[in-house]
Amino acid sequence: MKIAVLVSGGVDSSVALALLKNQGHDVHAFYLKIWLDNELAFLGTCPWQEDLAYVHQICEQLSVPLNIAPLQIEYRNTIVAYTIDQIREGKTPNPDILCNQYIKFGFFLDSIDSSFEKVASGHYANLIPLNGTLALKQSPDSIKDQTYFLCRLNNTQLERCLFPIGHMTKTQVRALAHAFDLPNKDRKDSQGICFLGKFKFNDFIKHHLGERCGNLIEYETGDVVGQHLGFWFYTIGQRHGLRLPAGPWYVVSKDVGNNIVYISKTYYESHHIRKEFTATQCHWFDSTPFSTRELLVRLRHGQHLHNALATRVNNDECHITLKENDQGIAPGQFAAFYDRDICVGSGIIG
Repeated sequence: MKIAVLVSGGVDSSVALALLKNQGHDVHAFYLKIWLDNELAFLGTCPWQEDLAYVHQICEQLSVPLNIAPLQIEYRNTIVAYTIDQIREGKTPNPDILCNQYIKFGFFLDSIDSSFEKVASGHYANLIPLNGTLALKQSPDSIKDQTYFLCRLNNTQLERCLFPIGHMTKTQVRALAHAFDLPNKDRKDSQGICFLGKFKFNDFIKHHLGERCGNLIEYETGDVVGQHLGFWFYTIGQRHGLRLPAGPWYVVSKDVGNNIVYISKTYYESHHIRKEFTATQCHWFDSTPFSTRELLVRLRHGQHLHNALATRVNNDECHITLKENDQGIAPGQFAAFYDRDICVGSGIIG
């Protein structure tokens, strides 16, 4: 096949590229440039320069043509704008999920010609045939599994996707990087948000929303116990960054209009029940109708899956009742729904 391979300079996408090349496919590497240079000036050295240097080395070693895909305007107008708007409203967006939906398998997929049969990436996820279509299945590496980040793709996008390392563990991928003797074989994994890389998310927020002093108020008593520099730096369930004595303290809620952050020391006690929410803008990979359905629900990237009952409100909304509490249910977050190891849909916490 003729395949467009998304490369980032990391180990995962590099191994995916090498595997497809060794399998005899006609592979073309694409590096997505999503930042205008002046937009990163406030943060210091541009993070993509080191990444792109690795990409050049790898493509030269593998004799693979490299293309730079400029998607800066599309990225700024969709992902960045949405993220800032959501944070300004006191919500907790996940730009990485939107990047996959709108950029990697959206604008980019639409920009390449039809001679490319597939778009491949280094995601830890699998695609399997199920009931006449492709289903998104979890990776065997439960820590690295990235189906959560792919939960907003549609069936048409999945038909064009290819995940060459989805059936592997990170240990196996790292071993292959050494076997291929790739220049980045020992490079550490990026721990940042996809569009920020090494930079701190709070620095990004500060640049766009600034700082404004407000009160930290104890939820149970109404007492002012400290100050903060803007509600937009906090999310529900957050513990780090409060810097208050006699804790631990957790963020319980936010008053956006008055720039107040409510916090509590009893956040995890039994009388604080947080196990229900309504998911809006629901998207389902299968069209099987239901009124109630038992599902597994993932509220953030990681291993933990909640047993839950989903009750459909209408075509776009679903009420979710978890079997156990989760103290980090925050409006704006994405919830991914699973039937065993198959991702069957997703929604946005209202």
